[in-house]
Amino acid sequence: MGIKENLDKIIDMKNRAALDAGRTPQDILLCAVTKTRSSDEINEAIRCGVTDIGENKVQEIVDKYDKILPVKWHLIGHLQTNKVKYIIDKIDMIHSCDSFRLAEEIDKRCAKAGRSMDVLIQVNIAGEEQKFGVSKFEAEDLIHKILDNCPNIRIKGLMFIAPFAEDPESISKYFAEVKKLYDELGKTEHINCDFNYLSMGMSGDFPVAIREGSNLIRVGTAIFGERNYNNF
Repeated sequence: MGIKENLDKIIDMKNRAALDAGRTPQDILLCAVTKTRSSDEINEAIRCGVTDIGENKVQEIVDKYDKILPVKWHLIGHLQTNKVKYIIDKIDMIHSCDSFRLAEEIDKRCAKAGRSMDVLIQVNIAGEEQKFGVSKFEAEDLIHKILDNCPNIRIKGLMFIAPFAEDPESISKYFAEVKKLYDELGKTEHINCDFNYLSMGMSGDFPVAIREGSNLIRVGTAIFGERNYNNF
């Protein structure tokens, strides 16, 4: 199947998962993950209705930015502090804020650019050593430290990458735990803290993530097909 057919299928699955959970399908945002994808593929997806795209690497954003139709850009991969300057004027939301040092750099670059930045705090509920993100015990302290010191950052919610599992049901407990944390931290009262996005769920597990409370899913392979990393 082509991009349009795949996209139609994913949107149908997203909508059915939302309805099964007693939720409104329109309240769940689909972010198309475009790492390793060509500008032609991405533009085709945008013409088919994609409104938000997610990139993992700064270099790909820089290389593709001027070739892509109007769309909202999300940085969903790990962000090094020394690369923030290259994307600060291009990105609408950063999903992977996982340290105060990174937040400070984002805030500094935003101040120079005369803008503010929406960020999600990346949490690592499963405690996987190979993944970035703060623990559920560190998340609250990080949020308050950012709010107290980084006026150009707006905290909009949490992001979570679940462990890989052949059976998505086996990791539903992690999604549920992140949703509980999201609800707790979302009570924080501050002008720059407004929890609107719980970013969790990818191609292989997003229906379960939606059932457990996700309202922003990051889907790439199921839209574009398997990636060819030989080109990168």
